[in-house]
Amino acid sequence: MATSNLSYYDQTTIPNAKFFRFGIVVSEWNPEITQGLLKGAIETLVACGTTVENIITWNVPGSFELVFGCKKMIQSQKIDAVIAIGNVIQGETKHFDFVCDGVTQGIIDLNIKYDVPVIFCVLTDNTKQQSIDRSGGKLGNKGVECAIAAIKMAALGNS
Repeated sequence: MATSNLSYYDQTTIPNAKFFRFGIVVSEWNPEITQGLLKGAIETLVACGTTVENIITWNVPGSFELVFGCKKMIQSQKIDAVIAIGNVIQGETKHFDFVCDGVTQGIIDLNIKYDVPVIFCVLTDNTKQQSIDRSGGKLGNKGVECAIAAIKMAALGNS
């Protein structure tokens, strides 16, 4: 786990996102975490030049459903990159492992199959506090970091 805030970036090194369209698929599970990630992602995309009208946001029930939501978004919307936002917290069963493995592999598969980058913004933490710390808390906001990755990958895809 990171011990410092990794969400700072030098805006002069980020491509202008003015002409890019972004999709965000966000899990409704653990909304106190996923909504913080979503807020960080949207604020960052806008700060880097994207208009709010060029950000499409869809909700899905949980992190496992992110893969299908991202696939449908890629197939039905003209977007330059999509960010998959979710949160899975370790519990007492193997459910955590199955969900994390399935979402990870699913996003890998989407990146291989489609010519639209899918950015992995799924927090997989041992405790809720770790998720809070990484969704706008003392360790920053992974939504910010994933928005920067989405911009860079959109620029790469359009080069």
